[in-house]
Amino acid sequence: MARTALITGITGQDGAYLAKLLLDKGYRVYGTYRRLSTPNYWRLHYLDVFNRVSLIPADLTDLSSLYRAVNTAQPDEVYNLAAQSFVSLSFEQPIADFLTTGLGVARMLEVIRTANPKIRFYQASTSELYGNGVSGSLSEETVFHPASPYAAAKLYGYWITRYYRERHGIFACNGILFNHESPLRGLEFVTRKITNAAAKISLGLEKELKMGNMSAQRDWGYAPEFVNAMWLMLQQEKPDDYVVATGETHSVQEFVERAFSAAGLDWQRYVSIDSRFLRPIDVSHLRGNYSRAKERLGWEPGVKFTVLVDIMVKEDMDRWRRWQSGEFFHWDALNYESEHNIILSRDSYKGKKV
Repeated sequence: MARTALITGITGQDGAYLAKLLLDKGYRVYGTYRRLSTPNYWRLHYLDVFNRVSLIPADLTDLSSLYRAVNTAQPDEVYNLAAQSFVSLSFEQPIADFLTTGLGVARMLEVIRTANPKIRFYQASTSELYGNGVSGSLSEETVFHPASPYAAAKLYGYWITRYYRERHGIFACNGILFNHESPLRGLEFVTRKITNAAAKISLGLEKELKMGNMSAQRDWGYAPEFVNAMWLMLQQEKPDDYVVATGETHSVQEFVERAFSAAGLDWQRYVSIDSRFLRPIDVSHLRGNYSRAKERLGWEPGVKFTVLVDIMVKEDMDRWRRWQSGEFFHWDALNYESEHNIILSRDSYKGKKV
């Protein structure tokens, strides 16, 4: 009999890739989404899985909606990917972030405990938990030192997941995922901001890119590979927590250099620093040690830094070329005010619903 999975946050980057992975493995897939005035299903359409998943309206701040989602899906596995995942926004709305990103985990675990404690649970933890506490290679044993309200909320989610595992015997795993990117990353994230700008500048659609902290270093991997690690965690005999990373660190400046090079540009001619994009506190260096995932899950990264950046730049250039040719397709640029001046300036888009 086919297994059933429920994915919270199915419309996000990881949710969409995970949905495709599970569908390809023969799962029945349900996903929760928040009701918005403008539905954000473009990633599911982009991967051609929108018509293969069952969507359920739910919100991590609303316990009753989570009960309805679980009762409707009757899942064997729950992947909790929903969160307010934009770190910078958490400085402006710390309480709202905690209510969703932190307490939302406890609500879902309580639903599982009371509805069906045999459900296997994956919690999307993050390398932001480490903050600036320890440098070097970061493992499951490294002490956490969160440096943002987002990371603090995620830390609560991490520990409440372990509590339900140890106190209630629920098969619950934390995936401590380091930065993982793809062409499905939102434009509010720095990596996609860079690749999108490089693509537009190369095609004459924009003239400059303004950046914040260029010295921050991150361990960047490829999202489709990282969601496979999520699935592997829930297939083990015993639950545990796992770091998922590449073991390599690169600076934001290196990302800019590679992206602009891939677009055939000299980055120094187009990039400048703008203090508006600096965070109140920023994590300077993150590099993950994925030894446990390699040993127990048989998982390791295949796509490394330069290939990842090239994939993202190529996709953004292809999208803008398709737009220039008059093609209409599911794409996130349509949802951002910053892109509207370009989008709406073309005759090919006049009169079309964006």
